[in-house]
Amino acid sequence: MWSFALARLAGILALAAVLGLIFGHPWLWLVVLVCGYAIWQLIDLYRLDRWLSTRPKTDPPDLGGVWGNVVAQIERLNRRKRYHKQRVLQILRELRRSTAALPDGVIILSPHREILWFNPPAGRLFGLKRGVDIGLRIDNLIRAPEFVKYLHSDKFPGPLVIRPPLQIEAYLSVQAVPYGAGQLLLLVRDVTRQMQIEAMRKDFVANASHELRTPLTVISGYLDTLANDPGLGPVWAGPIRDMRSQAQRMNSIIADLLELSRLESTDGEAMGEAIDVRAMLERLYRDALARSERPADVGLQVDTEDGLFGSARDIESAFTNLLVNALKYTPPGGSVRMRWRSDGEGAHFSVIDTGIGIAPEHLPRITERFYRVDAGRSREQGGSGLGLAIVKHALQLHGGRLEVDSVEDKGSTFTCHFPPGRVWRREALLAG
Repeated sequence: MWSFALARLAGILALAAVLGLIFGHPWLWLVVLVCGYAIWQLIDLYRLDRWLSTRPKTDPPDLGGVWGNVVAQIERLNRRKRYHKQRVLQILRELRRSTAALPDGVIILSPHREILWFNPPAGRLFGLKRGVDIGLRIDNLIRAPEFVKYLHSDKFPGPLVIRPPLQIEAYLSVQAVPYGAGQLLLLVRDVTRQMQIEAMRKDFVANASHELRTPLTVISGYLDTLANDPGLGPVWAGPIRDMRSQAQRMNSIIADLLELSRLESTDGEAMGEAIDVRAMLERLYRDALARSERPADVGLQVDTEDGLFGSARDIESAFTNLLVNALKYTPPGGSVRMRWRSDGEGAHFSVIDTGIGIAPEHLPRITERFYRVDAGRSREQGGSGLGLAIVKHALQLHGGRLEVDSVEDKGSTFTCHFPPGRVWRREALLAG
């Protein structure tokens, strides 16, 4: 195309030379022909500009030369653009149809937490109206404090269960998924049935534990009486001893179940009672030394005089369960050490043992109720499988978390982390 344009320009120059030789004044003929060629190009450029201004209402102009090639290039780009636009629209329609068909709710939020789009299940669960609520901030429509706090947090570790604004007896699970430049994808699921089943399970466990406690107390009392009866034959000594042991184990399980039910039924976080952690750990240390079956080396390391704000009963229950587990599953020649420390990230209580350890595949589930790494060994040790579940719930009531680092056959380290807001500094307390 450009070769043709250059050839045309060369032809104009040659024609000007020929006319100059015939009629004279060659420069004048050259100026006239070049100006005519320029005017022709300007007319084509005007037609191209007018078509670009009115496209796609008008057909492309029939231009030749370089301008015709430009028009062809623009048309190819335009066809490619239309194809990709139709493809994107088709994908978007498929995406919206697929999300609309989901049984769970989906809400797309802008970086400012404004509603950009939601599917029909989300509108039904949250009571949203497409023509009214699009563009509004979702925290202005759903004012649950825990939801607003969750929505504006930096991390979204797991789903949040809330009550929807229009349904009193319903529960919704909300999971936020960050994507793009600060946008959020909210996944909403109705978990009312699961919550009702969970509440029934908790009520059943609590009621069954209360009902079993009285007959077990009576049975244990009669067994103690029979064990101390001098007239009882020696043939009954072994069976009665086994029955007393099993009754004590059942009493321990029921006590743990009642404690776990109490922790699960507690709403909100624990109260801010000042706890002298050092005195509590010294008492636990003395109790550990008084046990008949324990490792040879039991130690206590207190690196700070700081304490905690919370429920002393719950904190002592958590610390005791961690210590008792370490004492049970550490051989006589091993060691168990407790450590209490604080730093800028809060306070930390650790129990370090050289016991049997835990395999990596068991670590994600060890805080589940009744979950045992080695069921046979746990029964021999008298474990109920509820100790770490109690620890987890006690820590959650104090805004804390449990961290477990364990190597099989080498030992474990259980660490309770408490946030700075739960720590009271002894220096500040004395100064006040």
